Amino acid sequence: MAKKSAVEKNKARARLADKYSAKRAKLKALAKDESLSLEERFKARLKLAELPRNSASIRIRNRCEVTGRPRGYYRKLKMSRISLRELGNEGQIPGLVKSSW
Repeated sequence: MAKKSAVEKNKARARLADKYSAKRAKLKALAKDESLSLEERFKARLKLAELPRNSASIRIRNRCEVTGRPRGYYRKLKMSRISLRELGNEGQIPGLVKSSW
């Protein structure tokens, strides 16, 4: 099990990213718009820099829903390889069969 503080910090980042996503997208579009003047684009970049760092979606870490483990993460299942193996061995994941040869 991962530290609760790390998991909660990641959840806070996800909430901030959701909150500022529209504003961040609007400012990015303004900053990349070639039809605007250089000063307007620069102002958009400055406003973008004033937003909280943790509001960027790139700062969200994929973590296992079961244990909070950040490594060995399967995006499709939203869990780590270890949790997948444990739940698979218990038969709690439909369609997953332990291989043997």
